[in-house]
Amino acid sequence: MPKPAIALLPSPAMRKLPRPLFYVPTLDPHLYQPNAQRPVRAKMRELRRDTQVMPHSHPWAQMAISTGGVIRLSMDHATYIVPPNRAVWVPPGQPHAVTMVETARLYTLYFLPASDGAGAQAQWMDQPAWQQCRVLQASQLLRALVRELSTDSDAGPPLSPLALQREHHLSALVCDELRRAPDMRLGIVMPRDKRLLHLCEAVLEQPTRHASLQEWALDTGASLRTVARLFRSELGCTFTQWQQQVVLAHAVALAARQMPIAHIAAELNYTPSAFSAMVRRSVGMTAAAFLGQHRLQSSEN
Repeated sequence: MPKPAIALLPSPAMRKLPRPLFYVPTLDPHLYQPNAQRPVRAKMRELRRDTQVMPHSHPWAQMAISTGGVIRLSMDHATYIVPPNRAVWVPPGQPHAVTMVETARLYTLYFLPASDGAGAQAQWMDQPAWQQCRVLQASQLLRALVRELSTDSDAGPPLSPLALQREHHLSALVCDELRRAPDMRLGIVMPRDKRLLHLCEAVLEQPTRHASLQEWALDTGASLRTVARLFRSELGCTFTQWQQQVVLAHAVALAARQMPIAHIAAELNYTPSAFSAMVRRSVGMTAAAFLGQHRLQSSEN
């Protein structure tokens, strides 16, 4: 009989209750609305851990990126866990909420679509790949460019001609870096069924809280057979396959803190060998390559 991928390592942390969230409204998006003169706008706010920017949408595209902390972007039927070395792209008109997993500065960039006046330079956003939510590898240059963009709102004085010219140059580089950024498949599909949604949200909060689907099912009031059937019908996969996507997303977030792979495995209740095998089976590459640890190891040799 094959051994389970997740080792049964009891820990007091596995039984913690979810932390409460502090809800805040969006920061006056109309004061940062992109236009033909300024097709890329940026804003920044410092948010503490467990703060959620309440669900909202807008008619322009958005990129969210944090400095020093992990964020979670939630949509109707998908969730994306985004560490500081990644960015998350949201196409126009998509309702979403952003939750701070850790205290950090949250940068939000708004992009005017070509059809709304941005012109030919924004036609790349009309491509099918950019019409869906994506997690992207954020280069050091992209992160530096984001920090250099003006985050002043329209409530203040307009930019000087020199500052406006600089913003145009920075914006063009931001778009170029975005188009070059590798796509990271870290999206986690969420169900519609309320019972299964409750279970999946609990796994997202604490993926190691229980060791088996039977234990998770007890929290929903549904039978093990019902929950297993719902995973198949709602998400098209088994619970183990879905949970592994959650574990991979959390592993990426832990790796952003420069945590060694052995520590990441232990944090997620895996043995190092079981964790490495799961990563290779899921994404077809070593854990070191998937988490970017090979670069760290090379620099240490």
